[in-house]
Amino acid sequence: MMKNKLAYLLILVIATSSLTSCFSDQDDEIQPASTLEIQDFVWRGLNIFYLYKEDISALDETNYASQAELDNFLDNYANPEDLFDALMSSQDRFSFIVSDYTVLEDALAGTSKSNGMEYGLVQLQSTGEVFGYVRYVLPNTDAEDKGVERGMIFNRIDGTAITTENYSSLLASTTYTIGLASFENSTLTELDETISLTKSEYTEDPVYIAKTIELADKNVGYLMYNAFNNNFDNTLNNAFANFKGEGITDLVIDLRYNGGGSIETSNDLASMVTGQFNGELFTTQVYNENFDDVERLFNNEVSTGATINSLNLNKVYILTTGSTASASELIISSLLPYIEVVQIGTTTTGKFQGSVTLYDSADFSRSDASINHKYAMQPLILKTVNANGYTDYVDGITPSIIVEEDYANLGVLGDVNEPLLAAALNDVSLGRFTVDNNKSDLEFKEIGESDMNALNYQRMYINTAE
Repeated sequence: MMKNKLAYLLILVIATSSLTSCFSDQDDEIQPASTLEIQDFVWRGLNIFYLYKEDISALDETNYASQAELDNFLDNYANPEDLFDALMSSQDRFSFIVSDYTVLEDALAGTSKSNGMEYGLVQLQSTGEVFGYVRYVLPNTDAEDKGVERGMIFNRIDGTAITTENYSSLLASTTYTIGLASFENSTLTELDETISLTKSEYTEDPVYIAKTIELADKNVGYLMYNAFNNNFDNTLNNAFANFKGEGITDLVIDLRYNGGGSIETSNDLASMVTGQFNGELFTTQVYNENFDDVERLFNNEVSTGATINSLNLNKVYILTTGSTASASELIISSLLPYIEVVQIGTTTTGKFQGSVTLYDSADFSRSDASINHKYAMQPLILKTVNANGYTDYVDGITPSIIVEEDYANLGVLGDVNEPLLAAALNDVSLGRFTVDNNKSDLEFKEIGESDMNALNYQRMYINTAE
């Protein structure tokens, strides 16, 4: 996982020799692990890898003279989740622990229960009313079959009005019925129409739209990309092969709903946009004091080994909102030192840290993970720093061109008149394109979205094998 394998092994030896490990030999008979065994795994993993280890005195191994002293500390917590929470830094908004790592693995692979309706949730500040709006609909899903469309507004679930207190539980059900509404003249009005939706197992292709838009004198590539999932690296690379074949002169990457994912895929996408910087610094991964920093370089191969289809561009347009996070922000940050990045939309989430899945095995990898429990952790273990030293953008990255989405008139994704895309095309065509940004003066607060409870929500990660 780490580039500095020697440092990793030395630390592991020191940790396991000074504090006797609770690992037992694995055999064919599964013996459920005790709470103490699982909590020992939690402490050991965070003690070695956690980015903010220095913030947490309980992770300082010198505070414990023996395994017995460490066990006494661990026994203060009723379960692994409570211990994990107690060992988290106040700087950390993103680390988590799971009791069944297979669910986490599915989420990272892009597989989850979905009805196909991707939505945002908004509170109208003047009245406190809450409504959902459909961002997009996934193909071959129940939502598509039922005629759900981008821009639809709903304010009831199973007949119950959505509030800030109940939205999470109402939308968690496998089957629910949305009650549609309209939002006109600053007023939310219930409609009689309802749509019943059912979730099923679904794997999302993150390449949602890839098309070429022909302007008078230019071909503009438009890519709506919704997750940095390396299982679809070939699909992404093929989209760039098509862009090359169609001779695009400009590129718009729509990351407005992209919460992130694989650092490697973010690296590859940046290399597809460019190509002229192969071998130069993409980002530096900075770890805690246990590890040396790792430089990640622009490259010419995707994870499958296929040659990257590079466009060699010196300028790129990137569309963002407050849902744009982690690996999406990384590509903006990492391209800034090299080419012109025209960011359009609203300010991003503000996540510059990366994580990794830690399993209960000798080297914390999936191989030989304990058969006696399925706990795993996804702690922050690194932060990214671009070639100019830019990092710690906790308040997000602010666009150079501000365009807010209008919940009452979202427009059609990929259509030249959709406000965020129109703003990019206006810049491409030197002001010859119409931009409609007449958004309501009302104050809205985004309070949630369809993926907010997903284990891969706004995560940026490296693979164990790296």
